[in-house]
Order: sequence, then structure tokens, then C-alpha cells
Amino acid sequence: MIRIIFAVFALALSTCSYAAAPQGIPRELARERAARISNASYRVSFDLGPHEPTSRGHEELRFTLRGTSPLLLDYRDGKLLNVSVNGHALAATLDNGHIDLPARALREGENIIDVQFVSNVAPAGKPLIRFDDRDDGSEYVYTLFVPMDASMAFPCFDQPDIKGRFRLALGAPSDWTVISNTAIASRVTGKLGHVENVFQETRPISTYLFAFAAGPFTKVHDTPGLPGLYVRKSQFSRAQPEAPAVQEIAAEGIKYLSSYFAQPFPFPKYDMVLIPGFAYGGMEHAGATFLREESVLFRTAPTHIDRLGRDILVLHELTHQWFGDLVTMRWFDDLWLKEGFAQYMAYQALASLKPNEAVWKRFYESIKPGAYEIDSTQGTTPIYQDIPNLDDAKSAYGAIVYSKAPGVLKQLNFYLGAQNFRDGLRTYLKQHAYSNAEWSDLVHALEQSSGKPLGPWADMWIRHRGMPQVGVSWSCNANRLTHLSLSQHDVLGTDAVWPIATEVLLGDADGKSSRIRVELNARSADVPFTRNLICPAFVFANDQDNAYGRFLLDARSRQYVLAHLGGVQDVFTRALLWGSLWDSVREAQLAPRAYLDLALKLLPQETDLSVLQTILGSSTAALHRYVSDKTRLQFVPQFETLAAGRMISVALRARDKNVPDQRILWFRGFRSIAETPAGLAKLKALLNGQLSVPGVQLRALDRWTMVTALIALNDPDAQTIFAAERKRDPSGDGQKYAYVAEAATPTAQAKTKYFNEFLHDPARPEDWIELSLRPFNYWNQSSLTQPYLKPALDALPQIKSERKIFFLVDWLNAFIDGQQSAAADAEVHKYLRTASIEPDLRLKILQAVDELDRTVRIRQKFPD
Repeated sequence: MIRIIFAVFALALSTCSYAAAPQGIPRELARERAARISNASYRVSFDLGPHEPTSRGHEELRFTLRGTSPLLLDYRDGKLLNVSVNGHALAATLDNGHIDLPARALREGENIIDVQFVSNVAPAGKPLIRFDDRDDGSEYVYTLFVPMDASMAFPCFDQPDIKGRFRLALGAPSDWTVISNTAIASRVTGKLGHVENVFQETRPISTYLFAFAAGPFTKVHDTPGLPGLYVRKSQFSRAQPEAPAVQEIAAEGIKYLSSYFAQPFPFPKYDMVLIPGFAYGGMEHAGATFLREESVLFRTAPTHIDRLGRDILVLHELTHQWFGDLVTMRWFDDLWLKEGFAQYMAYQALASLKPNEAVWKRFYESIKPGAYEIDSTQGTTPIYQDIPNLDDAKSAYGAIVYSKAPGVLKQLNFYLGAQNFRDGLRTYLKQHAYSNAEWSDLVHALEQSSGKPLGPWADMWIRHRGMPQVGVSWSCNANRLTHLSLSQHDVLGTDAVWPIATEVLLGDADGKSSRIRVELNARSADVPFTRNLICPAFVFANDQDNAYGRFLLDARSRQYVLAHLGGVQDVFTRALLWGSLWDSVREAQLAPRAYLDLALKLLPQETDLSVLQTILGSSTAALHRYVSDKTRLQFVPQFETLAAGRMISVALRARDKNVPDQRILWFRGFRSIAETPAGLAKLKALLNGQLSVPGVQLRALDRWTMVTALIALNDPDAQTIFAAERKRDPSGDGQKYAYVAEAATPTAQAKTKYFNEFLHDPARPEDWIELSLRPFNYWNQSSLTQPYLKPALDALPQIKSERKIFFLVDWLNAFIDGQQSAAADAEVHKYLRTASIEPDLRLKILQAVDELDRTVRIRQKFPD
């Protein structure tokens, strides 16, 4: 542990340099500090003891300062022991999460702050997070600082545009493995086997990218030339078969991205650490990415789609080493500069590394729906979001930056051309390496590479919220196309007009097609074409999904597609048309019954895995939300019969290499839809071994999800089966899944117990609670859970303050999506009218209630 001797005398200093320290980190404070502070370096140590609720720390912070006016250093939640400034002791007090550094203590040029402190360690709600492995009793501690929780762990200038160099000393038991941003420089054994691990100094990084993980981790498949992969020791055998694929896609990604960006990997080493119950899919700490263990070591029987999803996760976090870590947004209003690019470039990389995987079709299926669903709500925001205080930065996370931003970047690549787009990114990274940038810096770099002015384009797509809906008008004469035009309007009802670049597909009945590239910069425009085009059978205005917006089929095209979709051979086109039909359902233009009829007709012949998965997911949503109980009960037996039959007897043909994957998807579909006595009997037969899915070994979470369904649907054997499964699976995961399953218990007593624990049990791991939210609000229990709707809304300030980034959105979606009635919809809107709500929370509620609004609207228009 680094030790620095404190000065033995005190300097009389003014007690309050700021009239009142602000709450959080306001933008004005951040700008002032960024203009004055440079060359920050942290020497920080933590001492980790087994099962200790706190960690004692010590820090030496050096920085160059312009001027000697007062300065605030950020630290909250912990306890200060001693503070000295330039060798003189300072009263160790905290005010609103800040240490006040008075003007008389500071000097022009280099300053040295020396601090001893104690920070908290807990299973949830703290930046130093403890995980207790219930399989072998091991303990693990790891950090999670994004967006501004580094200042809960140690004093710092906790804003992204004051980058610093970090040198970490970490004291830990000798049998623990410790991983951080850099490699270990030295290890010194102290008393009782305690070891001080001193790491090499980092390159300049933002505070939220500094990290460490400690515990009895084991390195898996330690192979020269491949990134390191660490897992807790109880999961070593499970990780062994999965590790090579994860490491190889990361290694291939490093080579590809280094070449694409013309920028070598920016940091001295790259490790991946699998963290159980991690709050996010991953976190891109410079040189040491943390990945959610469950996203890598599958708890359910995985399909090829799942493995490609894991590739995307690995490549997303890897891309951050350039977009986010090497070049960091100046403030969290430009969060998309890291998240949007990481998501887009993950697909770009995978499309090059695995060219036969139809990656851009998968991009459409996995990215676009989430973006469109949020962007069509009154709670949507621009990609660039106004964040007045880092206290509000959590609200910037969501589908707009993770889904819309990459969708818009795909549009930009199409508009500029692939080479101009790539060259602009290279310029941007070169100009701002190890520094910070804003969205305007990226626009200037792309203008430089392409020679095209992008101001109006960027203003609409980056600074305006919402999206266009693009319509098509066309006519024919004597079997020749005579007129074709496009029009657009804002889905939110404003007069906004977006610049759009797209390809229009003219589909023929014989399977042939024509494409016309179109740039639409007005409300409507005729599309020029040669006059010898044959009259199409249908028109779709976003072929290959290059544009961003809602693209519904016109009435004539929709009628044709409903009758002939099974004959569309191109799988990408088929996916786009299915997506457009589902959009028509959600816009109340197509009856859910019509979609369900088409699904029953065409599902048996669908062999593309992701299209099959999409149709099954949409059908389940329609059954559980959009149709009446009477209509649902008409369709469910047909879907149960189809899904149960296919999961057992999908025909194996020589050309079908994905039959086991199809069976897994049919199993998942059956499990989600089953509710009749016959359907529930099959679930029980799967659990007791009387029925199996040929060629598929169901895993623990597959079984627990079926148990959860039986509990939620109040099957008479549910409690007996639950007790048997808990005895069968006493593992740490089994204990978590048992807790999750019981949240679905359809009794008022169970709901009261769980709701109280959600809000008042600090010892309960956050992922346990997060996984329980949907079972608590199971689709058939809306009358039982509606009494918790308003209390759930009232709890939003607490959730925002105490929970990690995505928890609040999951909380809102679970409690509001659990409702389908007009009365529940009215209750949420009454809350919006009458409650005093922070602006960012109001937007989140508006986003979440949109689906309930649609449910009510669709049921009213199509009651049968």
C-alpha cells in the first residue's frame, strides 16, 4: 500500500470557498474545472479485507491549476479521515458530495492533494460491489463507476473531460487474483498473507473508466496472442468450452478495428473479466472490460443467434477502447459518441469477420425495433441530450443512444459512402486521441473526408427528437409503372422534415425486383425512374434497411404481402416485410388477428432462425397484449399445438444444419405461450423428463422459466414442482432463480412481500431484483399488480438515486407493461398530470406508457 507522511502542522484556511457546494456535478462547475485543471494523476490505494463492509483508502492527487480561486473535489458516500493540500492539513469535511479546497490552500501550477478515506462495500447500491458466491463461499469485489460513481469510491474530479493517469495499489488476500486497467508492476506480501498489488500507471483516461476486480478469479484458456479471460473459480469448468470463441472474436476484432480506424489498440493490454450478476451486458474499462457472466456462459440452451449476440457484445465493448476510452465524449449529453458508435461498429466488424451471417439483417431485427418503439413516444429525446447535471446522466442511457444512434450511423454511412465514412472516423480518432470531443468535432471530420456539408443533416438527426414516417404512392398503366412518390411526416406531429437517403424496392410477383436510390429532403417528392419499369406487385421504401424511420406498406402493397409473403425468397426482404406488418399492427392499421392468422400459416415453413424468433416473439406479444381474452383463447391452443409439435419433430433435412436451434426456438415459443391445461401438462412433462426436445439439453434457466410460468398461471402442481426444482438445483444460480420464480406467485401476500423487498432490502443483489420485476408483473396478473402501479411511480426518485443505470427503465417497463386496461392507462396519465416529477423521469414515464396507450387503442379498434 502506498504510504505518504502527512504534514504535522495545520494551515489556517477559509472554511467555505463556495457559498454552498452544489448537489451533484453541474455542467457549469465541470466547465470551470476543465478550463483550470490539467495533467491530473492519481496514486490511489484500497485495502480489501474478506467480508469487510468498508475499504480503507489512500490517495495522492497531483494536477496543474490555472489561477488560485476555490476548487471543489468530488467525494460522496464514504468517510474522510485526513486531507492535506500542498503539505498543509485541511479540515476534513464534506458538503453535498464535495471537498472544498479553499483559494488560500491552492497555488498556480502543480498542486498535491493527499487524502485518507473509507469507502463502502456492499452487494448493491455502492461503487465497490461485493458478490458472494453461493456455490463455494468465495467472495469477489469489483468496481462500477459509470457515469459519476467514481467519486463514491475515492476523491476525484469526476467528470469525463478531466482525464488522468492512474496508479493503483490494491491490498488483498494472497489467494485472490486482482485485475485492473494495466498489468501488475509489483507484488509485496505483508502480514497474514495480505498482498499489496501495485499496477503500472495508465494512459490518460476518464474517472469512470478506472476499474479493478478482485477475488479468487481463474484465468481461462491462457493462450499467447489472445486477450485474457477471467472467471470466478466455481465457474471454471463451465467457462472452458466457451472461452476460446470469446477470446478469438476479441482478437480478430482488435485486428479488424485497428486496421479500420488506422489506429493501433490504444492501451498496453486487454483483459475480459466475467462478473456474475453484473448490472450491464458489459463495461468498457480501458484495458479491462467487465462482461456479465450470464451473457457469456449461457444459462439457457443457446442457439446460433445467441452466440452471434455474444459476439456483438464482445465487439461492442472492444470498440469502446477507441470510441469512449481513447476518445471520450466531453460530457454525457454526447453519450451516443461512445455507445452509438460501439453498437454500430460491432455490427460493422462482425459483418466483415463473418460475412456469411447476414449481419445487417440481424442489425435490423435486434436494433431497429427498440429504437422505433421509443422514438415514436412523447417521451423520446434527441440523440444529443441536454444533461444539466451528472446526477441526471443515468437518464441519458436507453434505446435512443444504443439503438437509434447506430441506426442513424448506418444511414450516414449509406449517405456518405463507406470510404468517406471510414476516413472521417480515422481523422476524428487521430485528432482527439487520449482526449475529449463533441458531436460537432465528428461532423467536421466527416465533412472533411466527404466534402459534403453535414450541418443540416446533423442538426435534424442529432439535435431533434422523433423520426419520420415515410409513405409511398404509386400507380401503373398497361402493366407499366407510371408514377412513384415518397412523402414523410413526423410521427410526433410536428412540422419537422428529415433528410433521408434510402433505396425503394419494387417487388415483382415472379420474385424479381428493382431498386431505386432516393434522397428525400422535402415533405414529398416524385421519384424519377425510367419509363419501362414493369408494374410492381408491391413497393417497400427502405430496402436493405439503410434509412431510419417508420416504413409502412401502402394498402395495395400490404394486401399483396399478406397473401404472398410466404413466397418471398430473399430472407432480408422477408424480415423487413414481417417487420412492416408488425408496425402496422402497433399503429392499429392491421388487426392483430390478421397477423396471428398469417403467423400460424407461415411459421411452419420458416427456417431462418432470426425471422422465426421474431415472428414467435411478436405473436406472443399480440396474444398477451393486443387481443381480447376471448380471442387469445381461440388462438392459444393452435399455437401450443404448432410449437409443441415443431420443437419435437422439426424435420431434419440434409441442408438444414440449424434443426437443434429451430427446436430451441420452438421450445421457447411454446414455453411463452402455453396456458391451457394441455399446454401446462407438456411443461410439466418437460420438467419431469417424460417429454424431451430431441438433440437439445435444457439448462437450468430453461427449467426455472417453466417453473415460473407454472407458478404465475396458478397450476395446481406448481408449488410441488417448485419445491422439487429448488431441491434439484441448490446452486447459487438456483437460489437466485427460485427467488425470481416466487415473484410470480399470484397472491396479494407475495406481491406485498416482494414489493417491500424491491425498495427496502439493501442486502438483496440488484440483479435478483431486476430479474424479478417481470415475473412480479406477469402478463396474466394485471388486476393483482395494478395496486402497485402508483407506488412504483412514486418510488422513481429512490430508484434513480440508488440503482444502476438501466434499472429504472426496467422498473417502469415492468410495472406499466404488466397492465393492459384503460383504467391503468388513465391512472398513469393522471400521475403525469398531477404529480411533481423531475423532467427526465417524466420522459421515462412517457416512454413506458406508450405501449399501454397502444394496447388500449388497438383493443378498442379491434375488440374481437
